[in-house]
Amino acid sequence: MTSSSIELTDALGQVHRPTPGARIVSLVPSITELLCDLGLAPQLVGRTGFCIHPKDTVAAIPKVGGTKDVNLDKIRALAPTHVVVNLDENTRPTYDALVQFVPHVIVTHPVTPQDNLALARLLGGIFGVQEAAESWCTAFTQALAPLRTRPAGPSRTVLYCIWQDPWMSISADTYIAAMLAELGWRVPQLGEDRYPRFTWSDSLVDGLDAVLLSTEPYRFTQAHVDALEKQIGIPVLLVDGEMLSWYGSRALAGVNYLETLREMLEGAAG
Repeated sequence: MTSSSIELTDALGQVHRPTPGARIVSLVPSITELLCDLGLAPQLVGRTGFCIHPKDTVAAIPKVGGTKDVNLDKIRALAPTHVVVNLDENTRPTYDALVQFVPHVIVTHPVTPQDNLALARLLGGIFGVQEAAESWCTAFTQALAPLRTRPAGPSRTVLYCIWQDPWMSISADTYIAAMLAELGWRVPQLGEDRYPRFTWSDSLVDGLDAVLLSTEPYRFTQAHVDALEKQIGIPVLLVDGEMLSWYGSRALAGVNYLETLREMLEGAAG
């Protein structure tokens, strides 16, 4: 597949053109990892402090702040031709500022595991690594296939927690929820926000099969699991947040992790 056979359109509907040799700043940790895996590390001139994979490769790439507190002056000094952002990870003011001096700002927004295919092809087409992108898409499709052909297990309702003080969860239209849906699991609707705040109550707990405490962005630990399980009396699992929330490269391992997660809950539920 060549770049001429796919439309290089990002999440805002902006059409991009192939630009081999681009100077790239990535403000999205999971996409930084994907760009490296596609062979584009030599063209990455900037990243956030949260772009930690692959560790040895990104160590040499300058940091430009965080995902929400981007240092625009540092980006300007790096003179990138392209900056990659994400609708959830980065803010609209950051995007509005970037388009004033960066020739091409690529906006991403994968919301289902299947969206990883379009993401890889978009980046591969823009940056001239279509063959590597197609190879990655083949590997991802092969990894996802067994999960989708496996007999359906019991339906579960799980509360996925990303923060405490205040407690925060996810809505059904997030990437994480779509990953859990591959197992036939659903998350409760706790409000209109994509990442709603909530308080514990008997009525909430009574509707759940389990609670999942994510290792990111809040660093939940086994101590949190033990304390909460004692408090609410239903299974509580510590889950790898990268495996469930990072699209791009980590999604390959993520779809395999889903089977591990299923086994974890089956074991906890007895």
